[in-house]
Amino acid sequence: MTLAARRERRKVGTGLDPAILLAWYDRHRRRLPWRAPPGDAPDPYRVWLSEIMLQQTTVKTVAPYYARFLERWPHVEALAASSLADVLKVWAGLGYYARARNLHACARVVVEHHGGCFPDEVAALAALPGVGPYTAAAIAAIAFGKRATPVDGNIERVVARLFAVEAPLPGAKPDIRRLAQGLTPDGRPGDFAQALMDLGAMICAPLRPSCALCPWNDACAAHRLGSPESFPRKAPKSEGRLRRGAAFWVERADGAVLVRTRPLRGLLAGMTEVPTSEWSHDFDAAVALRAAPRVANGKAKPAWRKLPGKVTHVFTHFPLELVVYAAAVPAPAHPRACASFAAPASMTRRGRA
Repeated sequence: MTLAARRERRKVGTGLDPAILLAWYDRHRRRLPWRAPPGDAPDPYRVWLSEIMLQQTTVKTVAPYYARFLERWPHVEALAASSLADVLKVWAGLGYYARARNLHACARVVVEHHGGCFPDEVAALAALPGVGPYTAAAIAAIAFGKRATPVDGNIERVVARLFAVEAPLPGAKPDIRRLAQGLTPDGRPGDFAQALMDLGAMICAPLRPSCALCPWNDACAAHRLGSPESFPRKAPKSEGRLRRGAAFWVERADGAVLVRTRPLRGLLAGMTEVPTSEWSHDFDAAVALRAAPRVANGKAKPAWRKLPGKVTHVFTHFPLELVVYAAAVPAPAHPRACASFAAPASMTRRGRA
């Protein structure tokens, strides 16, 4: 930590009055579909549903999915009674599909082991499927008024700037969490957590923060240093190695397309896809057709043709590049085990907003 930052950090404390931030929140809070209006008791189911959906996903993207889920499953008992396939179908396009599987599993645990009521303590919430430390703290604070401190990306950025935390992420996370916990008041902890979230989303943005509008600007160490955008510090990010493979588009004469279901564990678990080869760093396009799916049609093997171009996608930890082969087969054709033909009309794709 630089000498200037150390001096500014020592000055922080007396000016960070939770009442000041709460007063700002009462005037400027975001109106979000999962937030209870002032004076109304929050619904733990809605809080939980929104927090799971908001993991690594923006508010704008989540809003329509949240509305569809709530219309389809208005309470946890309804969600628990549904099938995982239905949940995955409605979730399609939101990404990070392990969340959908855990969402369904959590609903069943809440119904079967907690009588349909979410537990109100952080430890018990954290024991539920798909509920980590942040989500447990958020539910406990927002839904039950417990003095808990969720630290998401917005709050992490706000606290790192308030205290001019010099250590880079991710190593600084424990220090930032401790500092955030020290700010949390006994009264209105849920509103305080949401106020920090709103401050990060509306004022303390990653780029060009609106420091003049911040209710805590006089006490912010990074603002005093004149370099709020430089916080939080970040360690150099290493890029994942490129993986490559082949995808196979098999279309039957009646228009149906060959698809399969991915394994229930691992990347994109349980999702429907067209068959592909293994994704690897040393993929050899010359032997790609060795991984092509077999279709029993009583005739010769499908005549594959390589389509121009490539399909690219960037996952969290690695980029992917696929070449595509296409083939047409007669209508009576039937796939081998673990695959099936599906009519295009039955397949939907929802892109992320």
